[in-house]
Formats: sequence, C-alpha cells, structure tokens
Amino acid sequence: MKIRKYLSYIFYFIIMIAPIVLVILPVDHFDKGQTMCLSVLLLDIECYACGMTRAIMHLIHFDIAGAWGFNKLAFLVLPLLFPFWLKSVFIVFNKKLPVLMEKYM
Repeated sequence: MKIRKYLSYIFYFIIMIAPIVLVILPVDHFDKGQTMCLSVLLLDIECYACGMTRAIMHLIHFDIAGAWGFNKLAFLVLPLLFPFWLKSVFIVFNKKLPVLMEKYM
C-alpha cells in the first residue's frame, strides 16, 4: 500500500512540473519530427487530437496564430486542463481543495 501511495505522489509531481518544463522548452520544440498519432501512422487519417501537443505548446508561449494552425481545439482544452493541474498541486502539497473546486472535481 505504501508503494502505491508513493507512486501516486510521483505521478502528481510529474503532472505538477510538466507545465513548467513546457514553458522552459522553446516554442518549436515539438514542431519537427515524426508524428506519434496512431491514426496517422496506421490509417493516414488525422484525428481530432492531431497537433494538440504542438498547439498547446504554442498557446503556452502566446503564439496564437501558430496554435490555431495546429489545432483549434487547444483553445478549449488548455483552460479545461488548468483545474486538473491545480488539483494535483494541492494534492502534492497536502492542502485541502477549495470548496468550489471540491464540489466540481
């Protein structure tokens, strides 16, 4: 049981530092290279999430036009990811979630 607890803390810690690492990396870090999307690799068809990582990376660096070009859904996904990231920060630091967040998460 202790191992499971430590693994969950490691998982939450990784989620907590991921946005910081993405801000430190250059904006075009993920723009080059082979795609990892299985629908593109196997079927040569783009899915709704194709380009999401690159779009969010550009959005984090305030490159709105670049983000829009990679995936328009990033403008919805990034704000929706923020509460989950904030929840992981509270869990890592053993703080109680605010009542408003607790109600919806």
